[in-house]
Parts: sequence; C-alpha cells; structure tokens
Amino acid sequence: MSIAKFLTKRLLQGIFVLWGVVTILFGLRAVSPGDPATLMLGEGASRELIQQVREAEGLNDPVYIQYADYVQGLLVGDLGYSWRSERDVALMVIERIPATLELALAATVVAMVIAIPLGVISATRRDTPADYSATLFSLLGISTPNFWLGLMLILVLGVWAGLFPTGRRPVGLGPAVLTLAETGSISELTTWIHYIALPAVTLGTYFTALITRLTRSGMIDELGKPYVTATEAKGLPELLVRYKHVLRNTMIPIVTVLGLQLGTLMGGAVITETVFNWPGLGQRLIDALDARDWPLMQGIIVFIAVAFVAINIAVDAVYSYVDPEVALE
Repeated sequence: MSIAKFLTKRLLQGIFVLWGVVTILFGLRAVSPGDPATLMLGEGASRELIQQVREAEGLNDPVYIQYADYVQGLLVGDLGYSWRSERDVALMVIERIPATLELALAATVVAMVIAIPLGVISATRRDTPADYSATLFSLLGISTPNFWLGLMLILVLGVWAGLFPTGRRPVGLGPAVLTLAETGSISELTTWIHYIALPAVTLGTYFTALITRLTRSGMIDELGKPYVTATEAKGLPELLVRYKHVLRNTMIPIVTVLGLQLGTLMGGAVITETVFNWPGLGQRLIDALDARDWPLMQGIIVFIAVAFVAINIAVDAVYSYVDPEVALE
C-alpha cells in the first residue's frame, strides 16, 4: 500500500469516526428528558410561546429531519446556536480554543522535560535506586487522579506556601509573546508561566509517567543492539552514544505517542480546567452541562473529536514518512 492510499484510508476512517460521534450525540439529545424550548424560555413561559419557539427552532419536525439539518449545518461549519447564551456556538468554541491549546502544549512540555531524562537515567542505571525511584514515580503518576493532585497542589503550593496563584489567568500566551516582541518586556510572559504552572503539572503528570516508561523500555531495547556495542568499541564517549544514537532511535515511538496524547490532553483537560478555573473548552463544557445547553455541548464535543482525528491523521502522516514500512504493512 502506498503512502497516499494509507493516508486516504486513515482519512476515511476519521470521517467515519466523526460521523459516529455526531450521530451518538444527536441520539443522546433526542432521548434526553426535558423540552429544549422550555429550557430556553424558562419554566414560567406560556404554552403558546413555547410552541412558537419549537416551531422556529424546528423542534416539531421529525427526528430524522432534525438530524439531517444538523449534519448539513456541520458540513458548512454551523455548530448551532446556544440556547442559554444566545450566541453562535462556533464563536463560543473558537474563543476558548487558545486557553485549552496553551494548557495542552504546556502539559506536553512539562512531560517531555521531566520524562525523557528520567527514562534515560532509569534505562542506563537498571536495578539501581535511580531506576527504582523512576519506576515508583511512574506508578504514582499513572495512579494519581488529576482532580486530587490539582487540589493538593492548590492547597500546598497555592494556599499554604503562596508560591503560585490559583485563580483564572489574566493574560494569554499570544498577547504575552506579542508584548515581548513589541516592547521586550517579559512581565506578561512571566505572569502567564506563573499561572499555568500548576495546571500544566496536574494535566501532564499521567503523560509524564507514560513517556518515562516508554523511554525506559525503548532505551533498554536499543542498548542491547549490536550498533551500540560497535560505537562503544570505537571509543565514542558514553554520553554521545546514549543521546545521539540510542535516544534518537528511541524517539520515533515517543513522537507518535506525543501526537496522540496531545489530542487526549485537549479532550481530557475538562477536570483540570474546572479545578483551576482555567478559561478553556473544558470549563465551558461543564457550564453547558450545568445549563443543559445541548447545542453548546454538541459543538464542543464535535470540535474535540475533529481535533483528535486531525492530530491522529497528522501523526500517521509523519510516521509513514519517517518509516515507510508502516504504510506498506
């Protein structure tokens, strides 16, 4: 199978996945209790006004017609209209994307900075206290619930020690970088780092543990190969062999997991954003759930699904380019 056919197959699979997500969401909306018109107008609205709204919103149409209209709207980028906020859902999603993306990228950076050196040390010092400590750290990272870790970080580092703020961020990464480029001032960038530190650590802990284990197992596998013995026999420094050759060959599966986990981080930031009052898609989704704002809930979940599928396809494209055997299998 050629790379083009491989990616076409992945794209068709992604479209099928998105269709399934949309269909399940619409089905849940159709069977959920409560009248959408009553939710929009409130319990005190008259029956005549409720009927007018149902007619205007197409809620009196058969379910299959409502489904066809909804899918048709999605195809042209129309995510619907928020019942509670009376705003376009697409705009409400777009304005929260930067905060969620910032948090996901920051969590990825935290994970990589900690996990790769820790995995290398664990692999090169097997059956030593360093290896056991890294293994214990990975186990704790995978086992610790994000919401509990976030609350503990807020309590210990935010409230007791007063080292980090616990409220909503006052500035985004984009404006902070723009200010740095225009004025040379790093105050806004420092403020952004100060506010995102605890949420990024909370969200990236599980990811850190996963990459640590993956780096360790990959390094151990590479260290046992003949080319490592050959390079050491040539008298190359140990650090050069370890980081230039062994770690480089280990990075291919790590990069793949990075891409896949980025989509997971964007979708899994709901709890972290709620704990830290972070103004991202996750917190907006919780607000939509509380208000039973189905159009907004659907729009956010559909966007997360699209982002996850797009990231997966991009990772497949990079991986098939780096290792063409993947496309040929």
